[in-house]
Amino acid sequence: MFSTYIARQAIMDRKSKTIGYELLFRDGTDNSFPEIEKDIASSKLIIQNHLLGDIEAISLGKKAFINFTEQCLNNKFPLLFDPQSIVIELVGFDTNTEHLVKIVKYYHQRGYQLALTEYDTDSQWDLLFPYLKYIKVDIEKINPKRLFVVTERMKPYDIKLVAEKVETNLQLLSLVEVGFNYYQGYFYHEPEIVEGQTLAPMKTQMLRLMNETFKTPLEFDAIAEVISHDVQLSVGLLKMVNNVATGTRVEITSLKQAAAYLGEEKLRQFVSILAFSKLTSDKTEEAAKQALITAKLMDAIAAKGNFKEVHEFAFITGLLSSIEVLLGQPMEEIMKHMPLAKPIELALLGKDGLLDELLGIATNYILGNCDRINDVMANYQIEPDFIQREFVEASKWCKAFSS
Repeated sequence: MFSTYIARQAIMDRKSKTIGYELLFRDGTDNSFPEIEKDIASSKLIIQNHLLGDIEAISLGKKAFINFTEQCLNNKFPLLFDPQSIVIELVGFDTNTEHLVKIVKYYHQRGYQLALTEYDTDSQWDLLFPYLKYIKVDIEKINPKRLFVVTERMKPYDIKLVAEKVETNLQLLSLVEVGFNYYQGYFYHEPEIVEGQTLAPMKTQMLRLMNETFKTPLEFDAIAEVISHDVQLSVGLLKMVNNVATGTRVEITSLKQAAAYLGEEKLRQFVSILAFSKLTSDKTEEAAKQALITAKLMDAIAAKGNFKEVHEFAFITGLLSSIEVLLGQPMEEIMKHMPLAKPIELALLGKDGLLDELLGIATNYILGNCDRINDVMANYQIEPDFIQREFVEASKWCKAFSS
C-alpha cells in the first residue's frame, strides 16, 4: 500500500494569468519512491490512491499537466482521465522513435493535448509537431536564443512554448521576444519587491478593513463604516448573512446589524477574505489563490493538536502570507500599515515561533517541498494522510470561493 501526496506549480501566460498547473507527486515521508519501480510514474500512483476525483479541485478547474513515462502511455493510463482535464507530459524520452510517434498520434486522435518536455531543439522531434500542443524548455539547460530557428518550424502547427525555471522579470521579457507563450517557476521563486512604492488609496482602505478584523473585541461600528464606502463589500456582506440565515428570514436594517449577525469568527474570515480579494490584480491572482489555500490549510492543522494555541491566528497568517506580492512592498514596510498581533507579525517576518513553524509546514507542503518539513511534521505529530486530505479540501474550498 503506497500513498502519494500532491503539490503543484502554476503555468502562466504573458499577463500572469494561470492557464494550468503541473501536478507534482511526492512521497509522504522522504519525498521519494524507494520501494516502487522507476517505470511506475506519478500517473499510476495517483490512480492507485483513488485521487482521480480530486484532480479538478487540486488544479482549481484549470488544465492539469501530468507526467507520463513510455510504460504508462503503453498501458493507456491517460485514458482514465477526461481529455478536457489534463495535458499529457511526455517524460523520459531521449530520442524520437517510430513507436513514440505512434503513441503520440494515438492520444492526439482521442482528443488529448500533449506536451513534449526536456526539449533540446534537435530536428528529430519535428515529426511530433503535428500532434503536440505544448513544448516545454528548461531554460537553465537550453539557451532560449536557440529557439529562434525552431519557432519558424513550429508555426504551421500552432505549438505553444513553455519556459521552465523562469526566476526573474528580466528573463520573462527576453523570453517573450524569443516567442515563448507560457512560463513556469516565476511565481514560486523570490517575488520582485518594488522599494518605496506607496499604497493606492483603495489598498489603504482595504488594509484598514483587515486591521479592524484583528481587533478583540471587534468594533462593529468601525467595520460597518469601512464597508459602507464600497458597494461590492456591502453587497457581499448582505449575501453572506443570507447564506448563514438558512431557513429563517432576517430583516437587516444596517450594515452594523449585518456584521453583528454573522458573529465574530465568521465575520473575521469573511471580511478579511473580501478585503484581500480587493487587493488582488490579474498579475497577482495566483498569489491570492496560494494565500487562500494556505490560510485554509493552516486553520485545519491548528484546529487540533500541537498548534491549538495559535489557532486564532492561523487563518489570517496564511491569508497574509502573500501580501508583499500583492502590494509590491517589503513585509517590513507593510507592517507599518498593519498593527498585527505579535505572533502573526513574527511569523510573516520569518522569525522563530510556533506560528512560523505552522506557516512553514503549510507553504512547503503546498509547493511540494516535503523533504524540508518531514522532521517538523513528525515532531508535531502531523500525519501525511491528514495534511494531504486537508490540502485537497482547501483546494476545493478555494475553487468554490474563486468561481
